[in-house]
Amino acid sequence: MEQYKYAYNKLMRYGFTTGTCAAAAAKGAAIALLSGEPAESVQIVVPKGAELSIGIKSTVIDGNKCTCTVIKDGGDDPDATHGLEICATVSLINDGIIIDGGAGVGRVTKKGLDQPVGNAAINHVPRQMIADGLKAAAADAGYKGGFSVIITVPRGEQVGARTFNPQLGIYGGISILGTSGIVEPMSDKAIVDTAKVELNVLKEEGVHDLLLTIGNYGEKYARESLGLDLTRRVKCSNFIGDTISAAVSLGFESVMLIGHIGKMVKLAAGITNTHSAFADARMDIIAACAVKAGGSIEAVSEILDCATTDAALDILEANGILDGTMNVLRDRIYFHLNKKFSDRIRFGALVFTNSADRTCTLLTCGESDELLKKWRLK
Repeated sequence: MEQYKYAYNKLMRYGFTTGTCAAAAAKGAAIALLSGEPAESVQIVVPKGAELSIGIKSTVIDGNKCTCTVIKDGGDDPDATHGLEICATVSLINDGIIIDGGAGVGRVTKKGLDQPVGNAAINHVPRQMIADGLKAAAADAGYKGGFSVIITVPRGEQVGARTFNPQLGIYGGISILGTSGIVEPMSDKAIVDTAKVELNVLKEEGVHDLLLTIGNYGEKYARESLGLDLTRRVKCSNFIGDTISAAVSLGFESVMLIGHIGKMVKLAAGITNTHSAFADARMDIIAACAVKAGGSIEAVSEILDCATTDAALDILEANGILDGTMNVLRDRIYFHLNKKFSDRIRFGALVFTNSADRTCTLLTCGESDELLKKWRLK
């Protein structure tokens, strides 16, 4: 797709979803079956309303069935499925449309996902796109019968194992996804949606208490330094506010949040999307807390010149105000989390650092002591 957005200081190209690929491959196969001629490309109307021209890589007709292949193009998004072959084998049947997944498409094993347990992980929007494409091909050819469709993905099993699918209870391949049909590069929504799916699965399993970690640092500290059970933890990335809001909506009873000070410090200013491109006030917040803790102008000036929070911690310690500043920071984090979530969910937060010189818990707030007991390995 030659459509771009400006994000993270550069122009980035849009792509199209695995669902769009599957719909295009299925429509291409139907056209070839009904006309006897392979199509070089097909037109697919995506849920956003745009009509895309999707190229067909290969077409193989074998009697009353045909297999078409489309190459997944994720644009400039760091998408694990980019470049995969998405194949659709279409057969003519008496009536109706039957859609299933074959090799390389995952199978659902847990409740709470878009498809019921046992189904191929082809979500409802791609299923509708596939059906719409087949109906359009049938109408153009004057065909009154039905179709059977099998979606397969060579290398899908290997790629699926590197995605969130195993954690969600989807095994054997990738998922055929897409609510808009288009991949928006570096989409915040895609990350938040993944977290929401994880929350849905946990809720269906009867989980009432939520452990959130921010990134790999948070996961490692929770496991190695705190000795927590991470079997059912959720990574919320930078989207702390959106993830906790989703947990509230689903009726979770508590949330325990664990993160590095480089991210968590932003909560002290009410910033719940901690990506640096959204807001980066780390040193300003630490400096303000240091002032309230009795820090000198010289110390505050040094903090404002720091590039990392660990460097700022060194300055706080050298000036004897590390504990005082962390106390102020704790109160500010508690204030903002309490203001946003306290009457809806029990919460706790833990902030740590893990530099070469210092690995420790810097502060906790809320109901951390009680909530951490729920997650400690017995």
